[in-house]
Amino acid sequence: MLYKTLSAAVYGIDASIIEVEVDVSGIKLDEDHFHTVGLPDAAVRESRDRVKAALKNCGYDIPPTHIIINLAPADIKKEGSGFDLPMALGILGAYGGLNKKEISDCLFVGELSLDGGIRAVRGALPIAIEARGRKISRIVVPELNAKEAAMVSGVSVYPVKSLLDVVHFVNTGNGINPVAVNQEELLNEAQHFPVDFKDVRGQQTAKRALEVACAGGHNILMIGPPGSGKTMLAKRIPTILPPFTFEEALETTKIHSVAGVLDHSAGLVGIRPFRNPHHTISDAGLIGGGAVPRPGEVSLSHNGVLFLDELPEFPRNVLEVMRQPLEDGTVCIARASMSLTFPARFMLAAAMNPCPCGFFNDRSRDCHCTQPMIQRYMQKISGPLMDRIDIHIDVPAVNYKEMRAAAEPEGSSCIRDRVVKAREIQQRRFSSSSRIRVYSNAQMSARNIRTFCELSADCERLLERAMSQQGLTARAHDRILKVSRTVADLEGSGAIEPKHIAEAIQYRSLDRVFWA
Repeated sequence: MLYKTLSAAVYGIDASIIEVEVDVSGIKLDEDHFHTVGLPDAAVRESRDRVKAALKNCGYDIPPTHIIINLAPADIKKEGSGFDLPMALGILGAYGGLNKKEISDCLFVGELSLDGGIRAVRGALPIAIEARGRKISRIVVPELNAKEAAMVSGVSVYPVKSLLDVVHFVNTGNGINPVAVNQEELLNEAQHFPVDFKDVRGQQTAKRALEVACAGGHNILMIGPPGSGKTMLAKRIPTILPPFTFEEALETTKIHSVAGVLDHSAGLVGIRPFRNPHHTISDAGLIGGGAVPRPGEVSLSHNGVLFLDELPEFPRNVLEVMRQPLEDGTVCIARASMSLTFPARFMLAAAMNPCPCGFFNDRSRDCHCTQPMIQRYMQKISGPLMDRIDIHIDVPAVNYKEMRAAAEPEGSSCIRDRVVKAREIQQRRFSSSSRIRVYSNAQMSARNIRTFCELSADCERLLERAMSQQGLTARAHDRILKVSRTVADLEGSGAIEPKHIAEAIQYRSLDRVFWA
């Protein structure tokens, strides 16, 4: 007898509907023959033992017969343990254990434990999105995945804890209520941060640079001695970034769901991600990879911040692979069997010491590094990568008076208000200016720069002098104009003025010192 159920497989950050066909012969054998076809991977092939044990421990006596399970379409590789549940239902249906002849209006995903319990799977959110697109009105998911899948409107999501719950639901149609979530309420609840810029004493110049970086979505590099507060500042960047829109939150949640790092209790990534990989990370860990590619750190920080501490300590080949996502906002990973594209539009924040010992130009400690040593240390970061970092800012050690000052530093909420106003100006500016969506000044194309960064004669002379004296590249020229546009937006100025150009030029000082 043949029985069909529906499931789904995740590729990249998108899902595909998979039809699970189970055929059971009526001839009893001395031992059962259980075969899965349709390009299953090792986890799918191993499901035969999990499914058999789960059925047995739930009280279903399956006689030894010939069982063939086909995962269609058969030319797409299937991976993961989410097919356990539809396979078990298909076997029960083929033996007559279900009231319905087939289940075509409901999609099932879930990993079975040996006692019949159902464990969480990866990618519940993209599966729910694909189900809605294919007009499938109901999906049954593990209880831990329910809140995540329920973020998709137009689909009824039923949470289950065990195989027996699912059988009862299929046979009677009741006993399990669909999950209902308030999307806006969940998003608002997540807007709480354990850190604040009020905690940071001194460093007014660095705070101003971070404000400019967040207002325009610019990449930033902080240079300073150990203990000057670079990491402390970087961890507070998400507190001054604009709040997530629901579309951004959904897009980011898809990536975290596929990677298996989503907090199931929240169901939604409600604040902009802050990823801080160690400098021993591989290029595949940073960009993504694997036999079936999974997202890396640059994609997990999509719509958020990727912080690279001790930047020169990262292997050069690891840093160089970031050049494409920094320019395009995407990562394309090609394999013999497939090519997948992951979104990777993030703000890069990096920190480094000014020299190998860390105390070059420090007033309180002596630096024993020679100039060639400093030169070699700085040149671990290639010129093309440095060109893609819009802002370079010195973070000197904080003196005693600044640390013990009575005045309370400005909080994140005040800085965030200014950043949000600047971003609103940019959204209005770019709303109808290009076919390719531009979200911030940092993403402006060469055409956008010519249109929105017109300079007066005074600005032209100032920029020309800086270009010739510092030996800046054409890409650095564009970065200065983008940062100038952001500084003007923070002041609510429609035109770029010489003071805006001057501030932006100050953020390119490393070009003159080390790459001239």
